[in-house]
Amino acid sequence: MRRKFIVLSLAVMMSLATVPQAFSAFSATQRSDDPSDRDLAERDEFHQSYQLSPGAKVEVRGINGAVDIETAAGTTAEVNIVRSARTREDLNYHKIIVEATATGLVVRGEKEGERSERGRERQVRQRVMLRLPRQVDLGVSGVNGRVNVGEIEGPVRLNGINGRAEVAQAVGYSELSGINGHVRITISRLSEQGIRVSGINGGVELRFNDDVNADLDVTGINGPVNADLPNVTLTGKLDRQNVHAKIGSGGSPIRVSGINGTVKLTRAGSAG
Repeated sequence: MRRKFIVLSLAVMMSLATVPQAFSAFSATQRSDDPSDRDLAERDEFHQSYQLSPGAKVEVRGINGAVDIETAAGTTAEVNIVRSARTREDLNYHKIIVEATATGLVVRGEKEGERSERGRERQVRQRVMLRLPRQVDLGVSGVNGRVNVGEIEGPVRLNGINGRAEVAQAVGYSELSGINGHVRITISRLSEQGIRVSGINGGVELRFNDDVNADLDVTGINGPVNADLPNVTLTGKLDRQNVHAKIGSGGSPIRVSGINGTVKLTRAGSAG
């Protein structure tokens, strides 16, 4: 199948002068007081749609700004990107590249070898806003800003995020690591691989839609652990930095390590 490869430069942006009304509304709903959402004086935009097969792999990486991912039924993926800079010339640097096939979608910042030497001192902010089919395999990494993900009917991996991270729903194995901010994820169904959370500088909240049968191991934490779930039984010695417990009848592993903050496990929909 033919591979689509798009470099988001000023020339490409100018060719897409007609911005869909739907995106204007979408963009407005995503703005907040977060510094990573604030655009500089000059900006360009990119809007494109692609068709993805169920279970397609989606990767977002190397973004200097916020990443917002909404989900919906169907097979259409919408990619909406805003770049901003102090001058129009600066927008010639720090491009975002989109690579799309039916089975995969990659949205990424330029790699080191693709960057111009003159671009090192150019400040370009980036905002990535996606609407994805729910049935995808999602990975987000190397983001200098917050990450907000909707309901995914598949696994989710978040790594190297400099900002808070929230996932409205993940199914199967999930992994969250190297995040400088509060983390919240709702697990619709645990797989045999369970979930792994590590290296978080902030509180961690794991929410579960279904009854949980899992083996919980929390190690190397600087904060309390609150397992607000039924049928939790301690299986080892309790101390300030380590907790080992069985939830329900046990089973899928929940591994939590290296957390600087509170760890909370609760049912989805619970207060707090």
